[in-house]
Amino acid sequence: MERRSALFLGAAAALAACGPAPAPAPLGADGRPLPQVYPIQPGDESAISYRMLDGLNALRQTKGLQAVAFNAQLIAACATHARDMAVQNRPWHFGSDGSSPLVRVQRVGYGGKLLGELISETYQTELETLADWAERSDTRAVLLDPRATDFGFAWYQETGGKLWWAAQVGAAV
Repeated sequence: MERRSALFLGAAAALAACGPAPAPAPLGADGRPLPQVYPIQPGDESAISYRMLDGLNALRQTKGLQAVAFNAQLIAACATHARDMAVQNRPWHFGSDGSSPLVRVQRVGYGGKLLGELISETYQTELETLADWAERSDTRAVLLDPRATDFGFAWYQETGGKLWWAAQVGAAV
């Protein structure tokens, strides 16, 4: 009887594996998968922000570095810049008024030292964006700066789903 049960279960597992294959992701003209919209709903803001902070601190912990904490002034500077990049329709570190990251943190009253700014124009999630930043040596150096104590993070999502992410890392003085 046990042998018959084993054969039955094996056949059932084989049939279950024969289900319909998942639909392939649509491809663009370059042959790469088209971006999928990451819809951010009202009320998701806190969860997204803390996933980014927790992800960054986990990365820092693997390198033996102290955790960073959110800083309201850096968050405000990031929010302004994320929206401004969308208005300009280009990811770069200068505001439409010519402001630099240093000027933006001064405007919001940040009293620490700005160590760096990270930006991204994408359809990716916050953790995919963090992973991309962590892969590049220049942006990884900002994330893993041993002097860092403060973190600002914000985004702007266009109606079509494109996300403009901005992060700033600072050190209290």
